[in-house]
Amino acid sequence: MSYTDKMLRDDALKGKTIVVTGGGSGLGKSMTKYFLELGAKVAITSRNLEKLQTTAKELENETGGECFAVQCDVRHYDQVEAMHKQITEKFGKADVLLNNAAGNFISPTERLSANAFDTIIDIVLKGTKNCTLAFGKHWIDTGQTNTNVLNIVTTYAWTGSAYVVPSATAKAGVLAMTRSLAVEWAKYGMRFNAIAPGPFPTKGAWDRLLPGELKDKLDITKKIPLKRVGDHQELANLAAYLVSDFSAYVNGEVITIDGGEWLKGAGQMNMLEMIPEEMWDMLEAMIKAKKNK
Repeated sequence: MSYTDKMLRDDALKGKTIVVTGGGSGLGKSMTKYFLELGAKVAITSRNLEKLQTTAKELENETGGECFAVQCDVRHYDQVEAMHKQITEKFGKADVLLNNAAGNFISPTERLSANAFDTIIDIVLKGTKNCTLAFGKHWIDTGQTNTNVLNIVTTYAWTGSAYVVPSATAKAGVLAMTRSLAVEWAKYGMRFNAIAPGPFPTKGAWDRLLPGELKDKLDITKKIPLKRVGDHQELANLAAYLVSDFSAYVNGEVITIDGGEWLKGAGQMNMLEMIPEEMWDMLEAMIKAKKNK
């Protein structure tokens, strides 16, 4: 077995309809593909309908599943409601909402315009709120149970991070909403969980965060104790488990999948791994000498 292998049995998501925002590319596309392979019907949404339709057709051909493309800008509640209506008319119901749509870029905060800051907040926090409210209220009104919201956050959602302040601010809000509604709406048969991924390279997001030669100069694997970035199937495996009935008792949890990256950054003395072996011998001798005085 390998971490690139598929984890769940083939029919693990049979009978479920899953909605993936930002599902046309990157990690959203990878998760959608695995959901289809596991027997789910999946609706993917984003602003670019042509790209969505191309992705949906590609995934249907690869998996034999049913993938429905719906145009939607999650920043606008009326568009989210229209998207939800299209999906329920197509599939009869939606069981799972995966809030994956996001926006991010690196910048010193003083260089950001108020509009640039708002753009990220609106996509990540407001967009997640819009989708969660639209789907959650429908589930409550119709009495549908065994429903599930999975939010994609980041490892800096609870620590913050310089140079991506709008994203850190928005993701922290999504994290708080996840945990809050896991308690408040559990009585309606809803579960809320989140995944905090570390580096999982994707063409679009990777190029925005590390443009030009920056990604070659900054070897991200040096920050990760496992010395590698994540494979898309690893994230898809975790997402599929959390939206499946196998995780029926998991509620309000945020699972980090980053090879230990954020813990390494958080530890005050973690930089000591750069000290060569011979220097440790010298330091140990110095410490012993002080103890014997």
